[in-house]
Amino acid sequence: MTFSGDTIAAEITDIESGLQELIHRGYQFVHPCDATGEVMAVVGVRVHDNVVDVVRLNAEDDVVATRMPGTEEDILEPDVWLWRTTGDAVTVLTELLALPDERIPGSLQLPETASKGCWVPGRGGTSKWLAAS
Repeated sequence: MTFSGDTIAAEITDIESGLQELIHRGYQFVHPCDATGEVMAVVGVRVHDNVVDVVRLNAEDDVVATRMPGTEEDILEPDVWLWRTTGDAVTVLTELLALPDERIPGSLQLPETASKGCWVPGRGGTSKWLAAS
């Protein structure tokens, strides 16, 4: 790993190393399922400062990562986002892990209220609260 200001660049060579680094940085994971119990995606969520970072792995080559204000009600379909990237898992995880911990400088100014957590979809159409640590 290399350090640059508030950013820690992790060397991601495969999906497993990327997911391990996300877990190391405090991401919590849920696995939304359809009505039959089939896993639809792997979703990682990290709430910090006044932002929420979400990564959704639909397939190895279909990954979306988003940073949004902590005030967003639907973290899987936010109305406002501060940063977003899509692509294959290694590329997206590398870009996500390269983000500074605080909101992106020069981006949309947000209230200084800190997020305390967010709701994510759970099994059988229920939701689960992920508290910020």
